[in-house]
Amino acid sequence: MNREKPQHIIVIGAGIVGASLAYHLASRGEKVTVVEAGGIASGVTGTSFAWINTSCAGPDPIAALRGGAIAAWRRLETQVPGLTVRWHGALSYGTQDGRVSPESMLLDRSRITELEPRLRQPPEQAIFEPEQGALDAVAATHALLAAARALGATVRTHTPVLGFVVQDARVTGVKTVAGLMEADVVVLAAGTGTAALAAMLGASLPIHASPAIFIRYKAPPGLVHGIISSHAMEVRQAEDGTMLAAEDYLDDAPENQPAAMAQRTASAIRNELAGADAIAPEFAAIGLRPMPTDGVPTVGYLPQVEGAYVCAMHPGVVLAAIVGQLASEEIITGEPRSALEACRPARFLA
Repeated sequence: MNREKPQHIIVIGAGIVGASLAYHLASRGEKVTVVEAGGIASGVTGTSFAWINTSCAGPDPIAALRGGAIAAWRRLETQVPGLTVRWHGALSYGTQDGRVSPESMLLDRSRITELEPRLRQPPEQAIFEPEQGALDAVAATHALLAAARALGATVRTHTPVLGFVVQDARVTGVKTVAGLMEADVVVLAAGTGTAALAAMLGASLPIHASPAIFIRYKAPPGLVHGIISSHAMEVRQAEDGTMLAAEDYLDDAPENQPAAMAQRTASAIRNELAGADAIAPEFAAIGLRPMPTDGVPTVGYLPQVEGAYVCAMHPGVVLAAIVGQLASEEIITGEPRSALEACRPARFLA
C-alpha cells in the first residue's frame, strides 16, 4: 500500500511492547507518538523476569509467532544501540511442566556442574535450552524508545488518555490530559489497561490482570551463569551480581506477600547455591501481566471501529520484538501477517 505521506500513529503504552512497536513503525518512516499514563516501563515491564523462553507445554496456537521470537530479538540487538540480551541458555529440572523446544538438550550431572558449578546438589539430569536468554526489560524499553526518538518519534509520559474521537466509525484522535492528538491509527498497547481503553471504543476484551511475584536481590557476582528453573527456584543473575527471581502468586495472605516471599525464596536460594549466604532482598513486588482469557495474545484491529489496533499479550517480553515487527508491517502495508491470525481481537467480539 503506497501513500504520499506517513500516517500519524499513536501508540498508547510505553512498556516493552509499545516501545518495540514505536521503534519498528518509526524505522519504516511513520510519524509516531507514544503516549504513556506513567513513566517509561512503569507497568508490568518493570516487574518482569524477562526470560526469553520460547518453549511451550502442549499444543501452541501461536507456534509460528513464538518460533520467530528469538531471531527477532537477535535482529534488534544489531539495530538498536544499548540493547543487549544475555544468551546464556536456560537449565530446567524438577518442574515437570512439559515445556520443551526443538533445541532442548538432556544433560547429565557432570555437564550440569560445568554449566552451573555453584549448585550444591545438581540433579542427575536436566533440560538445557542453549538458545534462550534474558534481558533487562526496563533498559531494553528505554533503548527502543531512544532509537525511536532518533528516528523522529515523540514520547509523551505522564499523559493519561481520557477518551477517543470517533467519526464515521473510525478513530481520528486521542483525548489526553495534555489535549487532543489527531491520529490515523491508534495502537492500544497499555498492558492490563488495554481492556479499559478498548471499552472506550465500544469493544469488550476479556483481558485480565494475572499476578506474579518479582524479586531482586543484592548478591555476589558469579553465582548463576544462565537461567535456572527448578522445583526450588527460578533465578538468573546480571553482570553486576544483581539476582532476579520469579515466583507464582499464591494468595493475599500475609505470609505470601512479596516481602515474605522474598525472604522465603532467599532461603531456598541459599540452600541451592554455594556462596549465596550473603544475598539480600532489594525489591519485591507483584507484577500484573495482561492475560487474555484464552491465553493467546490479542493483536490486530478492532472490528467495531476502523483505525484502532490492539496489542496485549503474555509473555510480553518474549513476544515484544516479533510482534512489534509483524504488527508494524500490518499497520503500514494493510496486509495481514499469517503468524498473527490466532491473535485477532475479533475472536472475542463476534
